[in-house]
Amino acid sequence: MNVATSPADGPAAAGAGQGADEAPVHPARPAHTSGMAHPAQALLARGLVRHRRLRPSEHAFAYPTYFLLLPMRALRARPAAGLPRNRFGLLAFHDADHGDGRGDALAWAEQTLADEGVHDADGEIWLQTYPRVLGYAFKPVSFWYCHRADGSLAAVLAEVNNTFGERHVYLLHGPGVGWGRELRAHKVFHVSPFCSVEGGYRFRFLRAAGGDAERIVARVDHDDASGPLLQTSVCGRLEPLSAASARRAFFGMPLMTLGVIGRIHWQALRLLLKRVPFFTKPDPPRAFVTR
Repeated sequence: MNVATSPADGPAAAGAGQGADEAPVHPARPAHTSGMAHPAQALLARGLVRHRRLRPSEHAFAYPTYFLLLPMRALRARPAAGLPRNRFGLLAFHDADHGDGRGDALAWAEQTLADEGVHDADGEIWLQTYPRVLGYAFKPVSFWYCHRADGSLAAVLAEVNNTFGERHVYLLHGPGVGWGRELRAHKVFHVSPFCSVEGGYRFRFLRAAGGDAERIVARVDHDDASGPLLQTSVCGRLEPLSAASARRAFFGMPLMTLGVIGRIHWQALRLLLKRVPFFTKPDPPRAFVTR
């Protein structure tokens, strides 16, 4: 896949992912380097997910959310004490929820990078994803941030799931990949019955210090032949993942995963009532990874 880029716009680029109570993030104060002297630590983020449709009827919503940011290579050597892995927990991580469903998600990511000719992602690989909540998971999108040993970003794997049980991966790779830069991909995978499989995505990722906390923003916009169609983002303030922070997140939103599914169907009903055109699901792409 061709990755086109544009320079970062700074805080304005992440504006759609910021709540009213959040201070701007400042890319001049990076906090994402992977060549640090101390081992990377698993993190939990609490923030907002936003979605805005521009056509043919404007439609927007924002919901509170929380998600994980996991240093997968560091966790290979030292598991996160506050996160059950491949077993039940209030919040848990299961390798089979990612990639081709094997028992080692990091091994899948590393093999995918090697198979696609990405050989310089020799630093930390951070996975931004939703946890299983009470054993149940639905992950609309997860992002694998694959770093070089010097801390720079070598590639991103955007792992997309739809409600039909299908999964597809967009590989963002090339000389222009970096935090704060706009990355582009052609849309080839069906996600919503209210969007045809055409046009492309514009991705932008930011992880930096701002105010009193580190923040992360992932923005994905969808354009079709007529121009911008959807604007989406997920953002959060990062804190160390521990048993205590996991409990706080769970009891703050104990049915988060069920809420994600319920809200997807509620918003679909609202779009139907607005008479937004409906598209039948095509066959998934033959290749599991698009680049």
